[in-house]
Amino acid sequence: MLQFSTGEIGALDRPVMLVGLEGWFDVASAATQAVESFIDHDHAVTVGEIDPDPFYDFTQQRPLVSIDDGIREVRWPANEIVLQRNAGHRDIVSLVGVEPHLYWATYVEAIVTVAEALGCEAVVTVGSAAEAIPHTRRPPVTGSSANAELARRLGLVAPSYEGVTGIAGVLHAALDERDIPSVSLRVGIPHYLMNAEHPQATDALSRHLGHVLGVPVSTDYREQITAWRDVHDEIIETDEQLRM
Repeated sequence: MLQFSTGEIGALDRPVMLVGLEGWFDVASAATQAVESFIDHDHAVTVGEIDPDPFYDFTQQRPLVSIDDGIREVRWPANEIVLQRNAGHRDIVSLVGVEPHLYWATYVEAIVTVAEALGCEAVVTVGSAAEAIPHTRRPPVTGSSANAELARRLGLVAPSYEGVTGIAGVLHAALDERDIPSVSLRVGIPHYLMNAEHPQATDALSRHLGHVLGVPVSTDYREQITAWRDVHDEIIETDEQLRM
């Protein structure tokens, strides 16, 4: 299920794992894009991946076919574990993938195994969810941690949510059992923009991530925010109920 090797990567500098998964908790792709903003693919190293075959109903999460120089290639849902070294700052281990449909406990165990093997000081999950908020205001970011020291130092609250959960909720429970500190960050997305990109939300979430990690954000979202603001305004103008 898990293909992973520490190989010759050597000692890591205070590593933290980031987890962002497409699906139920990634409205407008804001969560996965926020994680991607901390990965420089020209210098990052893929150290592992989770085999997609056991975890997905491929009638729901269908693979994609592409043809390159006459060669047909099938691309399956990817769950790659990437190491990003940051000179002068902590190293980041990232998992950007797709929330599985099946065998959640096994999938979560693969993540915890990597976190322990690499000596990650904490695991941070990110998400984005639809809320009753306007796109004209900066999106709110909320964070929680069951670790009292992390919560105090970062100004977070203790988890209080009860109810239906996604894979992130299962992961945090497993991390608690293994005494691995964890943080959950979530950004709000206007409910009427669920099918559109919202770079302002990605920017807000990235900045909070930067604070939690102690790693500066290098991605500049200002042009994207300006361009998409026009699209968002147009959505409001063409919907009578939203204008009320």
